[in-house]
Amino acid sequence: MLKDLQQDDVMPAICFYFQVHQPLRVRGYRVFDIGDNKDYFGEEKDGLNQEILNKVTKKSYLPTNKLLLKLLEKHPELSLAFSFSGLVLEQMEKNAPEVLETFKCLIDTGRVEVLAETYYHSLAFFYSRDEFGWQVRKHAQLV
Repeated sequence: MLKDLQQDDVMPAICFYFQVHQPLRVRGYRVFDIGDNKDYFGEEKDGLNQEILNKVTKKSYLPTNKLLLKLLEKHPELSLAFSFSGLVLEQMEKNAPEVLETFKCLIDTGRVEVLAETYYHSLAFFYSRDEFGWQVRKHAQLV
């Protein structure tokens, strides 16, 4: 179908949806730690979380957002939707604010929608509707 379109033909409206999430890495946790240590993530994982975020920022977020901005400028029929987990927004705010700025530039085009989701990118709905509602409200407040 696309090869049949002529240069003067109108392209159908397209909206791409992107899920943006970076989990926190869990520290080594033994069965014997249950009840004694509730530090599931551990400070030693902070460096690894930042290292992974920096790598993904350089290889994915920054070049992709630059390309998406060019595509939005070139194709008025294109729109985008992003769903950011609360965890990725926290990490970007702390360790990669330049990435948040590129997402803001995309949103400022008026053709990018930010969708609500659970804060932790979880399946809370299957566990507890109250937990699900709480996470969605917490996410909406952050966004």
